[in-house]
Amino acid sequence: MTQVQAFPQGAEEFRVQYAHARARGQRARDAAQGLGVSEGASLAFHAATLMGPGEAARCGTLATPLGGDWGAILQGLEACGPLMALTRNEHVVHEKTGVYRRVSVNGDMGLALGVEIDLRLFLSQWAQGFHVLERRIDGGEGEERHSLQFYDRHGQAVHKVHAREQTDVEALLGLVDRHADPSRSLHFDAAPRVVAPPRPDALIDRTGLDAAWSAMQDTHEFFGLLKKFEVERQQSFRLMAGRHAERRDTGAVNELLVQAAGEALPIMVFVGNPGCIQIHTGPVSRIQRMGPWLNVMDPGFNLHLREDHIADVWLVTKPTSDGPVTSIEAFAADGELIAMFFGERKPGKPELPAWRDLAHGLPRLKAERVAA
Repeated sequence: MTQVQAFPQGAEEFRVQYAHARARGQRARDAAQGLGVSEGASLAFHAATLMGPGEAARCGTLATPLGGDWGAILQGLEACGPLMALTRNEHVVHEKTGVYRRVSVNGDMGLALGVEIDLRLFLSQWAQGFHVLERRIDGGEGEERHSLQFYDRHGQAVHKVHAREQTDVEALLGLVDRHADPSRSLHFDAAPRVVAPPRPDALIDRTGLDAAWSAMQDTHEFFGLLKKFEVERQQSFRLMAGRHAERRDTGAVNELLVQAAGEALPIMVFVGNPGCIQIHTGPVSRIQRMGPWLNVMDPGFNLHLREDHIADVWLVTKPTSDGPVTSIEAFAADGELIAMFFGERKPGKPELPAWRDLAHGLPRLKAERVAA
């Protein structure tokens, strides 16, 4: 029996209100939150087993629960051709179009290593998945929209896969048929995810942290370093300021993208959440500001970042066997990592000098903010 978190007026009334919100142009996430539930829970309300005859056509959204073998589902996507991969957090949306190639899973960890679709997967965070079919409900013409959407136990999206014009929709629907689980329990935890506060600075072994940081041979060692010294990411930057990290102005991300576009400099853009990190590698060209949103609007790659959510920006240097690697990392006021930017590079090759020059030349934090 399908189970969902409670909605005061019941599932049918939720679907009516949700359909009206979507018809007014609200995005799915905003429509769900406006009704007081998570986006994942809003899809659970649209499971076919909860609907009466013909209701799916009237409400415009039909969600088919998927079984929990997320790795097998992702591996099956290659046969579907080009798709749009979407990964987001509260502050930024990262969209890449391409084919899901070289998907591998080892326990709860997974990778997709295609030229376009480049993912790091933390599958222990994936709680529910759906095939979502959306149709217009106003009688107007328009194609059906297909997507696969995956959520954590709090109903927050960890990854989405959207069909595009070149997608083999029949292959996608065949994949859905093989992994559909209509009787799956769809409960979500209504309580928000709780992030433990950083340990007090006084308890951090700064000398040991500095020595371990200076001895790094690979950027991938950094996560283990943070774990070993029980230090939060941005806290480590603050403690190592002047040694391995420097503050930059909050407008540095816009300046970075504009300069990279002007120089046709290939960069790497990392956006993630607890369940997935998605990476763009290559140049950026069309940079647009629209209200609070800072956007990259390129063929095959879109980025939509709430620039007004950026509270801190750091220039970070990590030593490797190939020489220093420089990143620009943007954080929200609550300490959440929004996005990371690197110059394009591969293991065994040094960092691009043009990227290092760009990163080090970004505007520093104003003196009055440092003093504050």
